[in-house]
Amino acid sequence: MSRFADIRRRLRQTGGRGRKLRGLIDLLAPYRWRVLAMFVSLVAATGAALAPAPLAKLAIDDGISRHDIGALDLIVGLFLLSAVLYVVASYAQTYLVGWVGQRALQDLRIRLFAHLQRLSIGFYSRNRAGVIISRLTNDVEALDQLISDGIATLFQSGLTLIGVIVILFVLDPHLALLTFLALPILAAGGLAFRIASADAWRLTREKIALITGYLQESLSGIRVVRAFGQEPKHIARFRELNEDNRKANMTTVNLNAAYFPGVELLSALVTVEILVVGGIEAIKGHTSTGVVFAFIAALNNFFDPIQQLSQLYSTYQSGMAALDKIFDLLDEEPEIVDAPGAPALPRVRGELRFDEVSFRYGSDDDGEWALRDIDLVIPAGQTVALVGETGAGKSTFAKLVARFYDPTCGRVLVDGHDLQAVTAHSLRSQLGIVPQEGFLFSGTVRENISFGRPSATDEEIAAAAHAVGADSFIAELEHGYDTEVGERGVQLSAGQRQLLAFARALVADPRILVLDEATSNVDVHTESLIEQGMRRLLAGRTAIVIAHRLSTIRGAGRIVVLEHGRVVEQGTHEELLDAGGRYWRLYRDWAEQAAA
Repeated sequence: MSRFADIRRRLRQTGGRGRKLRGLIDLLAPYRWRVLAMFVSLVAATGAALAPAPLAKLAIDDGISRHDIGALDLIVGLFLLSAVLYVVASYAQTYLVGWVGQRALQDLRIRLFAHLQRLSIGFYSRNRAGVIISRLTNDVEALDQLISDGIATLFQSGLTLIGVIVILFVLDPHLALLTFLALPILAAGGLAFRIASADAWRLTREKIALITGYLQESLSGIRVVRAFGQEPKHIARFRELNEDNRKANMTTVNLNAAYFPGVELLSALVTVEILVVGGIEAIKGHTSTGVVFAFIAALNNFFDPIQQLSQLYSTYQSGMAALDKIFDLLDEEPEIVDAPGAPALPRVRGELRFDEVSFRYGSDDDGEWALRDIDLVIPAGQTVALVGETGAGKSTFAKLVARFYDPTCGRVLVDGHDLQAVTAHSLRSQLGIVPQEGFLFSGTVRENISFGRPSATDEEIAAAAHAVGADSFIAELEHGYDTEVGERGVQLSAGQRQLLAFARALVADPRILVLDEATSNVDVHTESLIEQGMRRLLAGRTAIVIAHRLSTIRGAGRIVVLEHGRVVEQGTHEELLDAGGRYWRLYRDWAEQAAA
């Protein structure tokens, strides 16, 4: 991680094109010796590819025209030697380019993923998952084309062009100067092409990211789409996004269609010019037939690299646009970071203290407070229920306990330790969260229950499942604990997924537990099973329970009522009902809805 942090630091000090090129060089830096070997093989392959034109001149003028079989045999031998050298060097070049490119991109993907694991929850609230995925897939793929094809093409075509210019001057300076009359036209056309295509390629990267984002979102919500019969709307929107992408790509297609055939036409005109002028000079005896033949042969190596370099610019633009997006992502800094030298949180008893805590989302000083002046102590081992209407601040309270966010004002302490003064990992290793939706990963039931503690034994896994009432439905599954649950647990019902989430929390053995609407998505029968398991899960632990169903929190040691981010009441269920305040009204409304 330190190498990529150093890359990002240097890139911030370099703007524009320099930023991108420096980033590309730094990606390849760990493999500098193989990169050097790649360039050596590239030079050898380029030299071997340039040999046929001058050798053809020698074969015609020194062998065929003079009827010298010995000279011809020697030149043919040199032809064969150059061919063998070209094959060996090209193989080495191709292998090394592929090896270095794939290693560099593997490093980049891993670093990107590791960086995403470090970013704060707020980043994922602001950015769509599909766009983030596009950075690791589409943009890295575009960069792959640049590294695997572009760099080799750049240097090989550049060396070939320089070598051809030297060969043309050596063969016939007069014909060489005639050839170079085309260079101003090529330069002007190349400049116009470059300017026109720069913005087009950046736009294509943005359009494909939008498509990936919409695709990910639509597939994740396919059940909602089907439930509301919105398939035609989604298809129409996807068609619009693809039409925008097609138009962006067609801009580059039109530019390529105009530019590259133009280079071919110019190449043909120059060849005709050399045939006419060189042929006349050969007839008059001012030059040899071998020179004219070699000159025309070398012309292919003059215009081909120019075309390749022009085509490379498209790859370069696409790759640089992708690299820009990738380093923009790497420039994102986590909002929640450990203080320098922060110690690990020791094994905690679980006392929680909110010391004059206020919090607002974002950095806008005029933003609305999600929590305001919370001053609260939760003794170790106590279960505290948070109640209140939607938007009262219950989930925000839980996020501060987990240190997904830091307070805007005040402190959150565990056993007297300020959470901002200890490492976040040491806190979360002693914290368990059961969210509203029991999220499961692809894998088996066993793997999901042991997710928080992979070293858990089969006996511990089975005991946790039994404690929360999940063992009965697991026994009915085809392969029991080895049953695959599918992506996000799609093979199981919502209640079954939630029971496994409870078992997962129990196996992890957290000292502090947060239950965020953990029973809101299950039926009454499953809720009763969960409530039985909750008693085992909560025993001896500090717990924060958030629930709309007030039936699940009546047994809490304390109930805290939040309203507009402030604590307005707290006490036991009976005390708050006797007080006839806000909790009494919430409980009355809930009871009426439950009876309806």
